[in-house]
Amino acid sequence: MKHLFCLVAASLILVSCEKGVTFDLEASSPKLVVEAIIETGELPMVILTRSQNYFARITPAILAESFVHNGEVYMSNGSVTNKFKEYSFMLPTGENFYFYRPDQSDPATVFPGQENTGYSLRILVDGKEYTATTRIPTITRQIDSLFSKPAAGSNDPNKAVVMVRATDKPGLGDYIRYFTKRNSEGYYPAFNSVFDDQVIDGTSYEVEVERGVDRTRDLPDDYTLFEKGDTVTVKLCQIDKATFDFWRTMEFSYTNIGNPFGSPTKVLSNITNGALGYFGGYAPQFRTIIIPR
Repeated sequence: MKHLFCLVAASLILVSCEKGVTFDLEASSPKLVVEAIIETGELPMVILTRSQNYFARITPAILAESFVHNGEVYMSNGSVTNKFKEYSFMLPTGENFYFYRPDQSDPATVFPGQENTGYSLRILVDGKEYTATTRIPTITRQIDSLFSKPAAGSNDPNKAVVMVRATDKPGLGDYIRYFTKRNSEGYYPAFNSVFDDQVIDGTSYEVEVERGVDRTRDLPDDYTLFEKGDTVTVKLCQIDKATFDFWRTMEFSYTNIGNPFGSPTKVLSNITNGALGYFGGYAPQFRTIIIPR
């Protein structure tokens, strides 16, 4: 009721100050969008696409056409540099998904991610150069254990919450992003998936682990909850500040979509030359729990 009252009050203010406003939104030139990740023990991957206009109608075919082909992608760990190769696989919808990974024809230059290591990325597309750097940090936020308990306030007795006990190493500047996997589903990030250690620095604590979500689907009211009998795996990743800033601002912008009173948010990218997206390093740890029935 309180939120409804605030919304009605704001609407009345807008009506009382009614004035015709016309926005002339010109079509913007597409920008390069970069999603580049490197994770401990895994080969890096880079996805290159073109941005779409805000009011563009998005379809699987349009998304498939947005992939950038024939780009030159290079990644270095400070010792060796690998030129990536473009690969693809077919989606269930019939369109191809394209991505760049290390060219393994030169195995001496292929490297997986490693903790406490910095990486540089260089991309050449249409005569323009884009660069970025990231670092896979050392793990400083340790998962001690997981446990479950009934979901308070839920009318469904089958619903449950997963809790994590964790310990943060003393010293500010630790950043994490987490994902959850439920049964045979994939790993999904939580709706708010990144956190720093401003409040919990150097302490042991317990906190609820909200269920990760597929943002391409409608979310039910109880989307944060699990069910009794679920097998839940938590993937907690140590990240650097640039990766934290990108997802912090990106997820804040998600919450303002469709909100006429939300503050505009600039998503912070660490890619140079005006590109969108990010290059992020992840140091993961995993814990699994089977929620008792």
